[in-house]
Amino acid sequence: MILAGDVGGTKVHLALYDFINGKLKYTRDARFPARNYAGLEEIVQGFLGGDKATAACFGVPGPVRDGRLRLTNLPWTLDSRELSASLGIEHVFLINDLEANGYGVAELSSDQIFTLSEGDARQVGNRALVSAGTGLGEAMLIWNGRIHVPYPSEGGHTDFAPRNEDEIDLLRFLKQKYNGRISFERVVSGMGLTNIYEFLRDMRGLEEPVWLAEQMAAADDPNAVITDMALKAKSEICEKTLDMFVSVYGAEAGNLALKLLAVGGVYLGGGIAPRILEKLKDGTFMKAFTDKGRMSQLLINTPVRVILESRAALMGAAACAEARAAELSGISPRAASVRF
Repeated sequence: MILAGDVGGTKVHLALYDFINGKLKYTRDARFPARNYAGLEEIVQGFLGGDKATAACFGVPGPVRDGRLRLTNLPWTLDSRELSASLGIEHVFLINDLEANGYGVAELSSDQIFTLSEGDARQVGNRALVSAGTGLGEAMLIWNGRIHVPYPSEGGHTDFAPRNEDEIDLLRFLKQKYNGRISFERVVSGMGLTNIYEFLRDMRGLEEPVWLAEQMAAADDPNAVITDMALKAKSEICEKTLDMFVSVYGAEAGNLALKLLAVGGVYLGGGIAPRILEKLKDGTFMKAFTDKGRMSQLLINTPVRVILESRAALMGAAACAEARAAELSGISPRAASVRF
């Protein structure tokens, strides 16, 4: 059994995988509210019960250094060596959460991906991964001539680059709100939806109906209300919010594609893209994605795909755990599962 984990600031998602004929076989999974536990070990021990894992990999938010990471949103410090000893799992690995998503791309089947733009599918080369959710994650999938090797990035924290008067004014609004520099994550993420909404309401004077304000105040996730009302065309301010959000999302995805020469394709991960798939289809995203002046044709030829599978990061963590453990031990459960 391979243990895979997706560790976030609010929840920990764990899953067990095995292999059948060289492919990942999902066994079971569970989600845990992170703040209810003293540490990751407690969660894992409760999840495993009587099951035994031969290797484990956890995708974590932020840069991992020498197998160690201090989480910013939880009072936890994770160390792969300490986890291995306390959990009794010989091989434990910590990797960036977007790196885990990157490993997951290779495990996805065609029905777990939606192609937003075909581009030129004959192209082989680097790929890019851009995931808007609670934050904005970015990763590089570098083509080495045989496979795509995922590399982590903190590209979501680069400076927000406005492209028109509305976005310039949005930048000014956010600089005042946050009293400092503004990253792309402040715009392309869950908080980004709220930020754009407030900008349109407070600086552009778009009406916020009483019923909408009440719904958002009562909701556990106000961003879900914004997207729902926008997709149902029930609120102008929500529609305008989603328009601006998707346009900036497309522009930044195009930026990463240019930096990587991601001719092998750009993948949209995270929780937001699948929820707003119908909006992504209307051309707003692709117009911003390809609007790169002399480099536009390069972006037109770049395939763009949306990851629909919510367990992609777990699949990637499981694949990474198996591959790295096999390198160290010389024993590969994936290879052993292949029937000739």
